[in-house]
Amino acid sequence: MLVVTKACDTKKSRIHTFFSLQEALEYLTNHPEEERKILIQPGKYREQVTVSVPGVEIMGTSSNAAKDTIITYGLAAREILKDGRKRGTFRTYTFFIDADDVTLRNLTIENSAGPGPVSGQCIALYADGDRLTLDSCRLLGWMDTLFTAPLPPKEIETNGFIGPKQFAARRDTCQYYKDCYIEGEVDFIFGGATAYFENCTIYSKDIKQDVNGYVTAPSTPEGKKYGYVMEGCRFISNCPDQTVYLGRPWREWGKVVLLRCEIGPHIKSEGWDDWGKEQAHSRSFFAEYHCTGPGSALSARPVWCHELDEKEAEEYRKENVVYWLGTERKR
Repeated sequence: MLVVTKACDTKKSRIHTFFSLQEALEYLTNHPEEERKILIQPGKYREQVTVSVPGVEIMGTSSNAAKDTIITYGLAAREILKDGRKRGTFRTYTFFIDADDVTLRNLTIENSAGPGPVSGQCIALYADGDRLTLDSCRLLGWMDTLFTAPLPPKEIETNGFIGPKQFAARRDTCQYYKDCYIEGEVDFIFGGATAYFENCTIYSKDIKQDVNGYVTAPSTPEGKKYGYVMEGCRFISNCPDQTVYLGRPWREWGKVVLLRCEIGPHIKSEGWDDWGKEQAHSRSFFAEYHCTGPGSALSARPVWCHELDEKEAEEYRKENVVYWLGTERKR
């Protein structure tokens, strides 16, 4: 189980071998002249990783794609630390991206702490990068699997945001998830980023509750044009029928748009929940366009949710919204 990074040298090719991903990242931090590319051989790597190298590409090399190259750790929000306080959500991450222009390919990132009712929130990927791309990756967890930063402006509970970016300035981020597999139960895709999910498989896990979960929990900042857009995604599950919501607003301005998605029978006929935020009825934006499958019927959706027409849907297609990939924003 080795991590390899190749040097960018016109005269000769050098290969540097490391025994952990974090070691390889620290090497690139200290050697900015090197090509920012890390190739990971198949294996299961148990480590908590922080990426602070901008522009780095991290890629699994297995022919079996992401399933053979796994980064895993198991920190839980409810764990009591030495100071007597709980760890909290934002210190549970397995993989923390704290840099821009980072690309991950053919990797599995897992938080193995266990179901939310026992472990609380357990983040697999804490994504605080702009122009971030995940291609053919698997994100595994239970509650709060994927956090797409930024954090909301304010905490509701004291120290609710305790963690690496608790006091950092909030900034816009654009993130792109292509052909990924993301699994979890409650609020397992959440945060304030503009994030485009293309052809992803989104799997809701059964926790034996009357309500088994909520797929998305956006906290889109007030005034931001886009939140989450999911195009051509599949919502699947091992949950009983009618036990999962598509999403709810973590903050009242949350936005999610589904385009041509396949929605399974586990999704409740209401589709969306307001999380008890009546103001979200006029401030949030939850919308669907030409979705299919047993959970896609719109007849029982709340009146504050939207069915897009073709012209409205056009605005949310990736090829017509260059904002998604940050191509018109300077670094």
